[in-house]
Amino acid sequence: MATPTTVPATVLTERVQALVGDIREVVGRGLPPELTAYLVGERLAPHLGADHLLTEAQRQGDPQRYLQHVLHAEPDGSFSLVALVWLPGQCTPIHDHVSWCVAGVHQGQESERRYRLVSDGRTGRLVATEDVLGPQGSVAAFAPPGDIHRVRNAGLTTAISLHVYGADVSRLGTSIRRVYRLPEGEG
Repeated sequence: MATPTTVPATVLTERVQALVGDIREVVGRGLPPELTAYLVGERLAPHLGADHLLTEAQRQGDPQRYLQHVLHAEPDGSFSLVALVWLPGQCTPIHDHVSWCVAGVHQGQESERRYRLVSDGRTGRLVATEDVLGPQGSVAAFAPPGDIHRVRNAGLTTAISLHVYGADVSRLGTSIRRVYRLPEGEG
């Protein structure tokens, strides 16, 4: 399984500190998960692609797997802000999440395949429902259930995305709740 390597952030830029404050304000409203994710996405979008958002260290990847830089975990566990760095060809397993999530592409582009779980009476199977290309500046917001997907960097350059999760990723280690497996050659 292609799980990320996690690196805790030691320095936050002023822009990330401002973004954390904006996210804190939205999350503090106690709204339903879908609405919270949507409003957090609105706060994230203006920062994507901005100079001086991340430090040089927070922009570094890992040749073995995508790298997760935990930028901030709210002390009460209500949200985390993470920068994911993807070198060409790196991808996640097919997975869902422990909480609502917002992902915004800061640099490069990401390819996402979305799935739904279909029951045939005895077992379940995954059906691909949509392929989405996320260029720089794009934002996707979602909440479980119905958040099954795989993300990859199908480009030729490094991709960086910012993710906000409604959980403490620094404590959990990941936002992934469950990994799904498809038969060889599918997906």
